[in-house]
Amino acid sequence: MGEIVVVRDGAGPEVLLVHGGAGPRTTWGALAPLADRWTLAYVHRRGYPPSPPPREGQDFEVDAVDLAPLLVGRPHVVAHSYGVLGTLIAAAAAPGSVRSLTLIEPPLTCLVPDDPQVARLERIGRAVLTQGMDSDPIELREFLRLAGAPIGDGPLSEEVVAGVRRAHGGRPPSEARPRLDAIRDAGVPVLVASGDHAAALERICDALADALNGEHSVHSGAGHFVAEAPGFAERLETFLRKSSM
Repeated sequence: MGEIVVVRDGAGPEVLLVHGGAGPRTTWGALAPLADRWTLAYVHRRGYPPSPPPREGQDFEVDAVDLAPLLVGRPHVVAHSYGVLGTLIAAAAAPGSVRSLTLIEPPLTCLVPDDPQVARLERIGRAVLTQGMDSDPIELREFLRLAGAPIGDGPLSEEVVAGVRRAHGGRPPSEARPRLDAIRDAGVPVLVASGDHAAALERICDALADALNGEHSVHSGAGHFVAEAPGFAERLETFLRKSSM
């Protein structure tokens, strides 16, 4: 299928940035000043130019295969949303290959069974992946708001529609079962971050931090795009420095 593209900027220890449903520029733009002290390695997942398209839909298992060779230099890894799934699978397969993990609002609904709000998040997310623009309009907008898409009361923009179509046919996150015990037992430093905008995501992040013996840091003000929230970049850099010791 061809290799994915990674664009590097800056100098210093490498920080591998793995985006989710939005592209690298949208997801990580607020972290650009860190390039003064760190090498920021912007991963472009399949389907996000200049990387090649996926053979079928988005698939976290394919992401994990793509990420594996990028861990050879033992980078810090920062992952967002759907991108967390492949990151965790790759890290669990070789936990000694990651210096630290920062995991932002992953859709790991399996961690919180029997919670009504988490179950609803899983259901509407699956509907969007399987039905795309044919999803129930109210539920589609609810999901897009949770995902941080720029929507108003009028018709969806071409950019948002393109994002829905790109996600259509993707593998549902509820099928992901990363071996969290392998990461925990290896003692990998973990920071889990959330934006305090959705109870379901806060509960997932609490559960993930517990499962990995990690810290859960909450940064409100930017919704799902937590990297843009006030204070996040500073908190991340403090964590990276501590994990580099």
